[in-house]
Amino acid sequence: MAWENPFKEMANSKPLFLTIYATVLIGIVFSSVYVFSAIYSSPNSTFSLSIAPSASSDKNTEPSVQASNFSHRQVDDVSIPVKSQLRSKLLKPIWEVPPAGSKMPDLESFKLSKELVQERVTDNIVVVTFGNYAFMDFILTWVKHLTDMGVENLLVGAMDTKLLEALYWKGVPAFDMGSHMSTVDVGWGSPTFHKMGREKVVLIDSILPYGFELLMCDTDMVWLKNPLPYIARFPEADVLTSTDQVVPTVTDDRLDLWQQVGAAYNIGIFHWRATESAKKLAREWKEMILADDKIWDQNGFNELVRRQLGPSVDDDSGLVYAYDGNLKLGLLPASIFCSGHTYFVQAMFQHLRLEAYAVHTTFQYAGTEGKRHRLREGMVFYDPPEYYNPPGGLLTFKPSIPKNLLLDGEHTIDTHFTLVNYQMKQIRTALAVASVLNRTLVMPPLWCRLDRLWFGHPGILPGSLTRPPFVCPLDHVFEINVMLKEMANEEFGPGINIREYSLFENPSMPQEVKKSWLDVHLCQEGSPGCQVNSTSQSGVLKLPKHSTEETLKTAFSKFKDVKVIQFSSMQDAFDRFTDKTREEQFRNRVKRYVGIWCCVENHTPGHIYYDMYWDEKPGWKAAPPNSTKDDHPPW
Repeated sequence: MAWENPFKEMANSKPLFLTIYATVLIGIVFSSVYVFSAIYSSPNSTFSLSIAPSASSDKNTEPSVQASNFSHRQVDDVSIPVKSQLRSKLLKPIWEVPPAGSKMPDLESFKLSKELVQERVTDNIVVVTFGNYAFMDFILTWVKHLTDMGVENLLVGAMDTKLLEALYWKGVPAFDMGSHMSTVDVGWGSPTFHKMGREKVVLIDSILPYGFELLMCDTDMVWLKNPLPYIARFPEADVLTSTDQVVPTVTDDRLDLWQQVGAAYNIGIFHWRATESAKKLAREWKEMILADDKIWDQNGFNELVRRQLGPSVDDDSGLVYAYDGNLKLGLLPASIFCSGHTYFVQAMFQHLRLEAYAVHTTFQYAGTEGKRHRLREGMVFYDPPEYYNPPGGLLTFKPSIPKNLLLDGEHTIDTHFTLVNYQMKQIRTALAVASVLNRTLVMPPLWCRLDRLWFGHPGILPGSLTRPPFVCPLDHVFEINVMLKEMANEEFGPGINIREYSLFENPSMPQEVKKSWLDVHLCQEGSPGCQVNSTSQSGVLKLPKHSTEETLKTAFSKFKDVKVIQFSSMQDAFDRFTDKTREEQFRNRVKRYVGIWCCVENHTPGHIYYDMYWDEKPGWKAAPPNSTKDDHPPW
């Protein structure tokens, strides 16, 4: 019989055979309908398609269609390993906002459940962060980095209703942690901060029994490269964790050598598989920190995991037996899963010619504002368009640093302070000019000869890849959280907004802002063409050195609509405020803008205060306080 033309055969056959042919064909059709219905429609289907953008950086690449989400099935009593739980629907696109005029669903529908998590799972893994409304911009940055690289199997835990609602209306998948957390920044080390840490542990213990892999992250980190392929290289690992290691143990992208990692395991980035050992660890960790609210979640994790450490699982993977002797632990390389030190200070990944996967804003000294500023310096923080075009416009200048201050002599406390103080004086002048002109100051790159830490050290950590002099984060010298907080005008005068040194290099900077530009060259008063309102044909404004408040206001009165004013130098650019009260207010303000260098070895106290007005104190010397009685800022 010719199968390709069964109807012709049936037409030439006897009625009995015609009936048989028809019955067989109808049976085939109905069987097919049943099979396809079971595959694609049933909540317990055994196969589904996951359609997601390719992780390729080529934006013109078509979305890939990947078969995924097999269930655990038994065939002849042989277990077939599978990648993920079943899902009957595709991932809902992130950033797809609810229709206009719609209402937010009842809060009950946002409670954590296996079904809610399963909606975001791909290849059995979900990427999770959590926070309160104070970290909304961090969370949106975190989500955008992942979605830009095609990772959409993510969820955000909302610790307050305000954040939950805000994320819902932006199309970001979120769930209600039921924390009833304050919506403001709680501050590192505070009781509420530790409460947030305990909630993380409870969250991990809640999700692992669902059977999904969990990549848990703090909100103060960003993903720079899709981490999921890297994690998949270690299928035997129960837990992979980042660390505070500052000395490289490997020079490629292998896991760090566990025998050489003496720093704390940092729980800001870690991956869990839902194995029995991992679930046991999560359960005991939760019981530990809930029983004693004085235990910091990270310390508790380190204590448990290091209860038994060793031997290696094998010769190749880099995994080590830990915790109960059965847990297989891997330490993510600090060179590419970066801390605030290995990324912003050492640039370890660049020295080793590697690509960084992530940066976590640890090892910094100015609270949440300092974290934001670091990410902005690295051009990996997402701000709204108005951030790049502030009211009143921007002020920038070209810093001048003599070669000998950067390179000559040994890198010591004295040479470090000489270098920083030289730059600080220029920045002080720039702050004054910005205050007079009511402009936002773009801070210059800040050069340091010594590192900053919390403890006594020789200036540069032995074994690290820090190479002085280096462009150090602004929070190494300046108290960014103080610079940006509200202060009483009566005592401190008007606030002075700042931006990061990399602002004009940021791809998000609008061209219209960069095109509206005025160059200012300082000149000696009395020299040809050096007078207020003197502008050359090239559009350069010549400004007399040692200008007063009134001179500045007069000279720039007709340039208020110019977006960017750049001084060729700040050396001797400003002389004084006209109003004595205003002068005193400014001094009160900027004295508090600088912090400490830490720390001299074998000396208590070992820190040394920076002084914004060091040049007004003859014989000023960089030295720690002689005693605790002398331990106070220089005001």
